[in-house]
Amino acid sequence: MTEVLASVVVGHKASTVREFALPDVPVDGGLLRVEAAGVCGSDVGSYDHDPSERVMGHENVGVIEKVGRVASARWGVEEGDRVALEEYLPCGHCRYCRTTEFRLCFATDPRMAGAVRYGSTGVDVPPALWGGFSQYLYLHPNSIMHKVPVGVPAEQLALALPLGNGYEWACVLGGAGPDRSVVVIGPGQQGLACVFAAKRAGAEPVVALGLSRDSERLRVARALGADATVNVEEQDAVPTVRELTGGELADVVIDTAAGSAATLRPALAMLRHTGTLVLPTGSGPVDGLPIDVVRKKFLTVRGARGHSYAAVEWSIRAIASGKHPLDQLCTHRFGLAGVDSAIRATGGELGPEAIHVTIDPWNAQ
Repeated sequence: MTEVLASVVVGHKASTVREFALPDVPVDGGLLRVEAAGVCGSDVGSYDHDPSERVMGHENVGVIEKVGRVASARWGVEEGDRVALEEYLPCGHCRYCRTTEFRLCFATDPRMAGAVRYGSTGVDVPPALWGGFSQYLYLHPNSIMHKVPVGVPAEQLALALPLGNGYEWACVLGGAGPDRSVVVIGPGQQGLACVFAAKRAGAEPVVALGLSRDSERLRVARALGADATVNVEEQDAVPTVRELTGGELADVVIDTAAGSAATLRPALAMLRHTGTLVLPTGSGPVDGLPIDVVRKKFLTVRGARGHSYAAVEWSIRAIASGKHPLDQLCTHRFGLAGVDSAIRATGGELGPEAIHVTIDPWNAQ
């Protein structure tokens, strides 16, 4: 095989399937035969606002097709090994990389000139295959990968990164655990991952908040362990959370919905004194936010970006155990020609049913 099929963004909310040459593999690189690539919620905004030509897809699972001698020793893998990739391609020597916070490395921040990152780097950067919406993906020397077991469905293993986010945000940043109450605003794939992680950590109660259109997602939240779910269009969330927590309010609130005044004002109100607000969302200034509440309640506010290596390892173990109904998160699967529909489905344009959507690059449909 000398040609590779990949879906390429060609404009605002537009993509097409193209052929690329199968790249040569250097001694410090490799080639991944992609089995499945998840569609992240961040892909929806990127697809809408960034028309640059690129192969998207950063939640990637596959088999090592080829690996150079140096890369094999560095990564501890051989041809035929099955792995899950992180999106980051960090430098490995800056202060962030040396403190395990490689996701903050400027060398893999897509906002920085010259940065490289799976799902974001353009096709004009050789060898072009920088995303999982492709039959093969180039393995950069700085790739971060995790071995995964055979026999586990690829679409479930593609949950490794969003579930890793859930663990990072709920447990590492939020401190979810025994005798800690957690409220998750927004039952999308990331919010449901936070529900799952918080409950596995022993938090109680774990409460998921959503809208009327989220009825199926709230059902999945309960299946993943949520002690209660609240339709905020039918119930006032603050007094409901107060009642569910025995009058104490929440130890942790995670806003995966918007990071806007509409979600942050109730989030602050739902937190008890010394509580923690985790913010993985928000794209601009928020007017009218009662910031004095942060001081009066002695709150901690934590910004959140992505996941640590340990969080992804945790999520892979949870997936591979087969003990949890994580298959209920895997709602849709498309081929390369269906990438546009897959991203639109994730964004809710095709109905409210989609939670986690994957691309099977070997399916032409």
